[in-house]
Amino acid sequence: MDYNNLLKHKTALVTAGANGIGYAIAKKFEESGAKVFVCDINQDAVDMVNKNHQNIKAIFCDLSQTQMISSMVESAFDYLDHLNIIVNNAGIAGETAGVGEQTLGGWQECLQVNLTSHFETMRVAVPRMEDGGAILSVASVAGRVGFAYRLPYAATKWGVIGMAKSLAVELGPRAIRVNALLPGIVQGERQDKVIEAKAKVRGISFEEMKDEILSAASLGRFVTHQDLAEQAYFLCSDLGKNISGQAISVCGNIEKAN
Repeated sequence: MDYNNLLKHKTALVTAGANGIGYAIAKKFEESGAKVFVCDINQDAVDMVNKNHQNIKAIFCDLSQTQMISSMVESAFDYLDHLNIIVNNAGIAGETAGVGEQTLGGWQECLQVNLTSHFETMRVAVPRMEDGGAILSVASVAGRVGFAYRLPYAATKWGVIGMAKSLAVELGPRAIRVNALLPGIVQGERQDKVIEAKAKVRGISFEEMKDEILSAASLGRFVTHQDLAEQAYFLCSDLGKNISGQAISVCGNIEKAN
């Protein structure tokens, strides 16, 4: 078996796929032989992808606007012709505050991007995707343990896992595998902003908050985008052909949250 080209002749749709985790996954899929379509809210990132990749096409799409999702999926099928893999990667951090300081608007925005956009993408795309394919929804370790001061975010991530497990049962007769990927403490600018916000709520320094957060993982280190791309490749290729309905953590073994 050629472990490096298991997605040859396969096609994939990756939401929020022009930067961060989604871009790492899209690049890994392309390197492994797939033709990839991505959407993203960052126009500069979209332009960069289209400039630098032959087998990844990117378009702008604001997934907080549900009405844009159908046209995005249609554009994906126009480019790909058929669809084997869906990666639901869209997500925002949401507000960091105690429950009394959370806002209804913040709750609704987090729900829309982190959960409803996943549902709507699959509602439109799954009936047209090829049997024997794979769906991977990016959740979070916050969908496995409680996250203080991140109530909307954590609630959506538990929801992502519930959707994945339910669809795994529903789509099993079509041999479509559905799993959820649970990143831990992901290295990058977005995580730095989360640490900064939590440190402010807690009244401690950024470094103190970072050390406390990392101490929650047995391995005591950040997860990288590449770590997550490798796991996504495993789950969406034939390497993971008998894995479905699972919530798989890539987190360095986080058993508590700070």
